[in-house]
Amino acid sequence: MTTLNSISGSAGSLSQFDPQALPVSAAQAIVLQWVTPLVQSERVPLRDALARVLASDVISPIDVPAHDNSAMDGYAFDGASLLLHDAAPSDASLTLDVAGKAFAGHPYTGAIAPRACVRIMTGAPMPAGCDTVVPQERVERSGSTAGEAAAAESLTEVVNEALTESITFRADAVTPGANRRRKGEDLARGNAALRAGRVLRASDIGLLASLGIVDVAVRRRLRVAYFSTGDELRSPGEPLDAGCIYDSNRYTLGAMLQRLNVEPIDLGVVRDDPESLAATLKAAAESADVVLTSGGVSVGEADFTRTQLQTLGDVSFWGLAMRPGRPLAFGRIWSGGHPGVGRAALLFGLPGNPVATMVAFYQIVRPALIAMSGATPQPVPLIPARCDAPIRKRPGRTEFQRGIAERDAQGQWRVAPTGSQSSGALSTMSEANCFIVLAHESNDLDAGDAVDIMLFDGLV
Repeated sequence: MTTLNSISGSAGSLSQFDPQALPVSAAQAIVLQWVTPLVQSERVPLRDALARVLASDVISPIDVPAHDNSAMDGYAFDGASLLLHDAAPSDASLTLDVAGKAFAGHPYTGAIAPRACVRIMTGAPMPAGCDTVVPQERVERSGSTAGEAAAAESLTEVVNEALTESITFRADAVTPGANRRRKGEDLARGNAALRAGRVLRASDIGLLASLGIVDVAVRRRLRVAYFSTGDELRSPGEPLDAGCIYDSNRYTLGAMLQRLNVEPIDLGVVRDDPESLAATLKAAAESADVVLTSGGVSVGEADFTRTQLQTLGDVSFWGLAMRPGRPLAFGRIWSGGHPGVGRAALLFGLPGNPVATMVAFYQIVRPALIAMSGATPQPVPLIPARCDAPIRKRPGRTEFQRGIAERDAQGQWRVAPTGSQSSGALSTMSEANCFIVLAHESNDLDAGDAVDIMLFDGLV
């Protein structure tokens, strides 16, 4: 399995389409060099910690499990009893008297005589002197079982009740030490349960709960301001005037940010006016860690984002050897209106076409936001597949085509492009379930050729 960074081209190569356009891998590396992870943290209740970034290592205060216990319902006994039958025929049997019962939360505390055992339930502590459990379905029972009827009334009384029951089982039905979970087997006291930088998942919340932890230190949420630019944009619900379109980018950006569990700041639509844009950018830098814009980064007469970025801060790059998403500006802006004045925020000037906005976000912005949140970025895996249709591609840029992937009868991935690959065709983005990732130096592909796909599941 490969990852995106290994196929996107080197930092030293140049696109044949635009000598100033950076390869995707070079842009990703530059962005991560500019990133400073958050250091501020806060404590939150465990129930509110899902998808938050762990601020420090969590050291286990207890052993998990807290005691040796039974892995199943059966009978606990001293496994040394089995050693007496090593030289016996394979069908030799062992008979043990049942001294009592053990339940989860109601351990058996009495002494166990030689050639005796304890009826034990899953999760119950192993009685002293016992290290082996024979499953209940492998034994034959004889004698009184009257105590079982009273179990639901008083487990404490049943545990201490004297029994006249015995069991018999084949000596080779179990080995010494079988079906016992050892104290600290899952996690030993004093060991790290979870490391700082982890994005907490549902299983992590359960693990922390199993340690008795009620709250946890996490990084504060990254604050991300975003807005769209363009006189032609209208928000859903507003009248659609002649020559105008509804703004989809703010809604896709808001949804993508929500998946990353950051603190989004929606600044609406900014008109094509340099002064309005400058004022919005300065206000955004004052309140946010990262600012995302869509539109205004191309070379049109009304594209002001790039020029304002040059005025208010530092420009790292503008233009990527990527399709869609070539016109992308990245740098830093300052709330004071000049570099070094006021509060700084990273800025990503995303292209205005809807699909280009999404591709640029997933390939360039998303890894940066994860790193800034204090988490350790994990490369999105690329899965090998076979393309079902020819694909046109010229070397010199990394392309992310929308595709529909599925497994064939042999379990192998196959993929086909979703019709139009126009950067404005948002419907094909909804139809697709993956990106077909075409490497920086790759050429046209024939049907049946090998490609890499990036599944949307877990990404979008």
